[in-house]
Amino acid sequence: MERNMLRKKIFAPINKNILLITGASIVLFFIVVAIFAPFIATHNPADTNMHTIFLPPSAEHYFGTDDIGRDVFSRVVYGTRISLFVGFIAVGISLIIGIILGLASGYYGGIIDSIIMRFTDIMLSFPTFFLILAVIAFLKPSLVNVMVVIGLTGWMGVARLVRAEVMSVKNREYITAAILQGLSHWRIMFKHILPNVLSPIFVTATLGIAGAILLESSLSFLGLGVQPPTASWGNILTDGQSNIINAWWLSLFPGLAIVFTALGYNLLGEGLRDVLDPKNKKDSN
Repeated sequence: MERNMLRKKIFAPINKNILLITGASIVLFFIVVAIFAPFIATHNPADTNMHTIFLPPSAEHYFGTDDIGRDVFSRVVYGTRISLFVGFIAVGISLIIGIILGLASGYYGGIIDSIIMRFTDIMLSFPTFFLILAVIAFLKPSLVNVMVVIGLTGWMGVARLVRAEVMSVKNREYITAAILQGLSHWRIMFKHILPNVLSPIFVTATLGIAGAILLESSLSFLGLGVQPPTASWGNILTDGQSNIINAWWLSLFPGLAIVFTALGYNLLGEGLRDVLDPKNKKDSN
């Protein structure tokens, strides 16, 4: 009986949250596609065939073919790997930087807080997309450079969020007890403070993945991201730009993939926010 009550308390908020379920389903679908891309793709995404140029969607080529006869369905499937990989790595980089700087700023305060926050304000004063464009313009466009640059320019929101959360918990009794026990500052920050501020970080990371995927697609569309022949949703859109009327499928299917992926992560983030919100937990009790 007690186990059933416990299960209801844990899973009731999740079952009621349609945003979380929908977002998680979409995200899981694209993750499965990325993992099993070699088995899902019907053709080699790099194979060209001058006899199958601009074929419309059919039973042989589900999403049609492009200007050099490559199968668009297979390229979209493999592009899922690139987009998710960029999203995870870029957000991982921004989380590491943001968490470390946010913890230090909120915990130590004083001059350290001022220096970190003023640097954060300076970074936020630059439009992120144009800052990325400026940096990429000086570097060779590649998958690694795109991930690193997006990660290095996306940590500011995480740092400010972590700082605010740390400042709200650092004066609580268990933190005071840890200080009185003589624990090191780094142990207090990472073992006692960080686990108690992870909920909003999870939400921010989920939403950040959607943003990173959109940035990568935009850069690839402009020719500054993932370079051909590697399949990316952005560079597939570039191929269809000049043929949007005669070969509409080149723009439609990668565009839908971008939209649904971003939608899935945004819904998942909003759903996590509702589930992890302490106010909702109190209401469910």
